[in-house]
Amino acid sequence: MTGVEAPQEEKRRIFADLTPLRTSADYRRLWFGNTVSWVGQGMTTLAISLQVYDITGSAFSVGLVGLFSLVPLVVFGLYGGAIADTVDRRTLGLVGATGAAALSAALAAAAFAGFHRVWFLYAIVALQAVCGALNAPARSAMIPRLLPPEQLRAANALNSMVMTFGTLVGPSLGGVVVGFAGYQTAYTIDALAFFASLYAMWRLPSMPPEHTGAKRASVLDGLRFLGTRPNLRATFVSDLFAMILAQPKALFPAVAVLWFGGDAKTTGLLVAAPAFGALLGGVISGWQGRIRRHGQAILVSVAAWGLAIAAFGLSRNLWIGLLCLAVAGYADTSSMIFRNTMMQVAAPDEMRGRLQGVFIVVVAGGPRLGDFVAGSVADLTSPVVAITGGGLACVLGIGAFSLYARGFRRYDALDPKP
Repeated sequence: MTGVEAPQEEKRRIFADLTPLRTSADYRRLWFGNTVSWVGQGMTTLAISLQVYDITGSAFSVGLVGLFSLVPLVVFGLYGGAIADTVDRRTLGLVGATGAAALSAALAAAAFAGFHRVWFLYAIVALQAVCGALNAPARSAMIPRLLPPEQLRAANALNSMVMTFGTLVGPSLGGVVVGFAGYQTAYTIDALAFFASLYAMWRLPSMPPEHTGAKRASVLDGLRFLGTRPNLRATFVSDLFAMILAQPKALFPAVAVLWFGGDAKTTGLLVAAPAFGALLGGVISGWQGRIRRHGQAILVSVAAWGLAIAAFGLSRNLWIGLLCLAVAGYADTSSMIFRNTMMQVAAPDEMRGRLQGVFIVVVAGGPRLGDFVAGSVADLTSPVVAITGGGLACVLGIGAFSLYARGFRRYDALDPKP
């Protein structure tokens, strides 16, 4: 190794591994297209919330936007995964992305026409969730067809950066666009942004089911499969400890005022801090390539999340609190990267779509249940007990689970067993 190559190798050990982008043109186009479309979706998400509030003046009505999105995502997430294991995944991805683009175009057309109806916005949000539930399992299950197994961890790190970047940049950009050019412009940009994703999927090779002679994919078969695969099942269970026991987001508005003497801007910082940490989790992920015990890494990451949340609950300095939340976001992304890699490598191709459907349901529903738990505990006791107690409960819970899930702790990426 030359003196020039050594620093480059060292960087790869620290920062995200870009090998999937260099070696696969199909993955590179898909990654770029997803990046553009995630930013556009982030813009539309904020624009719809702002428009609902402009029409109704009701925070409750804005809250219903999340409900109209959550229910179809949970209901259709499982079926979207089953469909992804039955049909050509490229075709399903094209259908989902086309539907989402058409819905954004409908939002733009309605805004240009001056048609401002809350029921219409709720209906669009629900249909967007259906498209997402169809598109996401297919899109995730495509990756193992495009890359060799040894590059999947790096690909999942790059994918995590796409989602977090869209979550951070999209709403901020959406607020600016709506403020200067109106809702119709934000929706139009989102509709056009989907063309990047559509073009990427159009260039992909056909991806029909590998077992064409098998019976039609069933949601129940996928759940039965998961029930007999302890390591894959453990990836979901471990994540639920973090999402249900240590989810402080619902309390951010209260603690911004009570603990830090702030306002809505402070709440925005609290919301952004975990996302910033999550983005760093993707950028600084090269070291993860040396980790073989993926199950053990997930357990450690979940425990780190719990400790960071518990420390946040004890902080009364805003900057220390933001640092704790950023550490939690970093740990969450690390856990997600290893979970997705395990699902893609250890699961057979005919089950990957359904497992991704279960993953969508868990990720969509878990934090909402966590918000309910945190809010309820805070009302009965205090925000300190809800946040710090929840973080410690997460650590204790994942510690007890690790004693039970010995096979999960020993999971070896070089000898993957579901």
